[in-house]
Amino acid sequence: MSLLDAPPVAIGRGGLAAPPVGYGAAALGNLYRALSDDEWPAIVPAAWDSGVRYFDVAPHYGLGLAERRLGEGLRALPRDELLVSTKVGRLLVPQDADGRTDLENLFDVPSDHRRVSDYSRDGVLRSIEDSLTRLGLDRVDIVLVHDPDEFEREALDGAFPALAELRDQGVITSFGAGMNQSAMPARFVRETDADVMMIAGRWTLLDESAADDLLPAAEERGVSVLAAAVFNSGILATDDPAPGAMFDYGPAGERIVARARAIARVAARHGHTLPELAVQYPLSHPAVAAVVLGGASAEQISRNSGLLERPVAADLWDELRELGLISHSPSVLANPASARPRYEGEGQPVR
Repeated sequence: MSLLDAPPVAIGRGGLAAPPVGYGAAALGNLYRALSDDEWPAIVPAAWDSGVRYFDVAPHYGLGLAERRLGEGLRALPRDELLVSTKVGRLLVPQDADGRTDLENLFDVPSDHRRVSDYSRDGVLRSIEDSLTRLGLDRVDIVLVHDPDEFEREALDGAFPALAELRDQGVITSFGAGMNQSAMPARFVRETDADVMMIAGRWTLLDESAADDLLPAAEERGVSVLAAAVFNSGILATDDPAPGAMFDYGPAGERIVARARAIARVAARHGHTLPELAVQYPLSHPAVAAVVLGGASAEQISRNSGLLERPVAADLWDELRELGLISHSPSVLANPASARPRYEGEGQPVR
């Protein structure tokens, strides 16, 4: 089924809905490499033409560049037919770049701003105002508290109450958190009235750790989960993962590569590709509303958006589970007690 034909899926409890593949706009902020003026303007139109209606961004991405570029790309599109999320928790403060770039934070942009962590109410309000200016929009639909790993108390006392107030006032429709771990978002699900959580790299073919905490909590509370980084930094984006392939921002170890290659072989026997499995597996959990995929070119966007066209049959997931390559499958999710033990080394985040 083409993404253009996919029915919208509810995101949060406020009436938002979109097809189950969104675009994560970090590449628009020159993630890893600078995009030329011939490249980046084609990305948002390609996503739209492929059926993407949900776009996620953050001030962190390229020190605001991704928000500015996303805003330019969305300007010609019907605002009421798309969803936009951005993030709070890092304010951008101007500074003298002095010839430096932001590559230490993975973005190839001049270091003309510094990030200041601020999860207070005032910080949230200022961050949203700044984001709206960069985006050129009068509203965003979803606001996510960005990576409050070391600021859990500040987020609970400041950011989340502020976002709840904005939702009550109708300024935003939904709120939650976006993180690279699952334990803290699971606590946020239980301790706040957030209705959306974005989890990066922790509900994938190679890291199923969100199944231990976030996913069951979200399902119980009616919170929508958005699964990002489902390729685990690249190793699952190809049919032939090679030694040294990127896994969670660093070179993958031998066992991870071997496991990815074993999954790819099973996929090939069933006439599927590893990227197809990587995108469709997260969507097998009922709490997951969408996967959020990146892409640094129009070609990548079009390819990624087509990875739902050939649905993966249940017997493929069951075979992977019987082989011990995944712990869950759609049949197991209905009976979690039947899940297999984890593949050795799985579920350990790599920083």
